[in-house]
Amino acid sequence: MTVQKPPSIWMYKPWWCQPWSIVLTGSALIGGCWLLLKVVWLTVLATIPVLIWMGFFLLVYPRLMQESGLLEELSQGDE
Repeated sequence: MTVQKPPSIWMYKPWWCQPWSIVLTGSALIGGCWLLLKVVWLTVLATIPVLIWMGFFLLVYPRLMQESGLLEELSQGDE
């Protein structure tokens, strides 16, 4: 008896839209902002939308796709 893993949205995304690339890009943006400006309040101001973007694509979007049932339809089409 094989246990099937629930389908993952990351199976259907290109390499540049994988969790590691989202984290790497967000970290580079935040770090680059600090290295270029060295001003705490500007770095914090730039960090807020980047963290919101990362949070959405790493936490909210995958859960919404899982709950929508579209992943099950896609995985059934692959078989």
